[in-house]
Amino acid sequence: MNLDRFKPLIVYTIYIASTPEKVWQALTSAEFSRKYFFGNSVEIDLKVGGAYIVRTADGNLHISGEVAECVPNRRLSFTFNVNWPELIEKLGATLVTCEIEPLGNAVRLTMTESHDRPLDDDILSGGRQGWPAILSSLKSLLETGEPLVVRMAPPERMLTALKKLGIRTP
Repeated sequence: MNLDRFKPLIVYTIYIASTPEKVWQALTSAEFSRKYFFGNSVEIDLKVGGAYIVRTADGNLHISGEVAECVPNRRLSFTFNVNWPELIEKLGATLVTCEIEPLGNAVRLTMTESHDRPLDDDILSGGRQGWPAILSSLKSLLETGEPLVVRMAPPERMLTALKKLGIRTP
């Protein structure tokens, strides 16, 4: 996969009172991710070319992709393709990169969502709403043992923009 064609469109940085090893485990463990990712579980084959899968709480496929980079406890990049008809065909692949940097007794976690083409802000509004909630819940879980429960409505701006492009959504 040629990563050079992807340009960052969303960047989110959070500081967590934890270790790189615990943050890595949170990002790569199905059991742990289910606690902070709204019941979704992340399943990753931790090698370049390995599968990246997110399943809903009922076990259905929600997101699929492929690992592009894997440096344990430091960096993980993967394609992130929501399982909606026509989405990838019309919008292209999404590349998500998580960088873990130790800072004394804390970790700086930077999540970047990159795309291989320009996208409208309405399309990006879904990620801009979802990523901060997911990563804030991860932070709370690692620091307190309890995830942050964020109640959000579906990203209407994004869903409306997708429908205008003829992309069917659930």
